Amino acid sequence: MALVDFIPSEGQRRIADAITAAERQTTGEICVHVTPRCRGDVVKRGIKTFNRLHLYTTKRRNAVLIFVAYEDRKLAILGDTGINEAVPEGFWDCEVEELTRYLKAGRPVDGLCEIIAHIGERLSQYFPGERDDENELSNEVTYDDSDDDD
Repeated sequence: MALVDFIPSEGQRRIADAITAAERQTTGEICVHVTPRCRGDVVKRGIKTFNRLHLYTTKRRNAVLIFVAYEDRKLAILGDTGINEAVPEGFWDCEVEELTRYLKAGRPVDGLCEIIAHIGERLSQYFPGERDDENELSNEVTYDDSDDDD
């Protein structure tokens, strides 16, 4: 299945726009990555993807990855070290639960847009927006069709 089968082009634009809006509230960077399959542990795969996409390169180490393996109905939300040092354990649990409900209902774009907005609000408490903050990472949805869990 191709990315457009899961998130049509218009949905990808809505997600990118949601990221742009959320990042106006925070210096945090929000990224969405989708893949069809994840044979193993979704968190381990998400960490591998986080590193492969170089999301750890932000100035404040405050990037967030929303990782979705849509055919396997698995997802993880991962923050970089700057976020993990600032927020309590289990910080992403409610976002994971809410996005899971949207995915089960067949509404991935609505769910991703809502979760992105919520993440922006929550991150603004720890990493408030700054007038001259630069967008360090692309707001476009990234995709791969590999199910390599090495």
